[in-house]
Amino acid sequence: MTEASLARAETTIRTGTGYEADRALFRTVHEVAVEYAGAAVPRVTAVLRHRLNGVPGLDGPELLRIAEEISVGRDPSGL
Repeated sequence: MTEASLARAETTIRTGTGYEADRALFRTVHEVAVEYAGAAVPRVTAVLRHRLNGVPGLDGPELLRIAEEISVGRDPSGL
């Protein structure tokens, strides 16, 4: 993901409403899942925390659950 598209996705997730924000969120999780499948949970958590900073509802436990899924090679985005 390029820096420009990453910035657009982050802005859409934080400021978008409904469908657009959900789509950007799932796309970001999918991209992290593809790029970091099998990586250590702390690394995946750090990447998710960076890319999804400020997203309501993605606090520690939820972010950790997503990171654990990605770490074992699953894509929790459903894409």
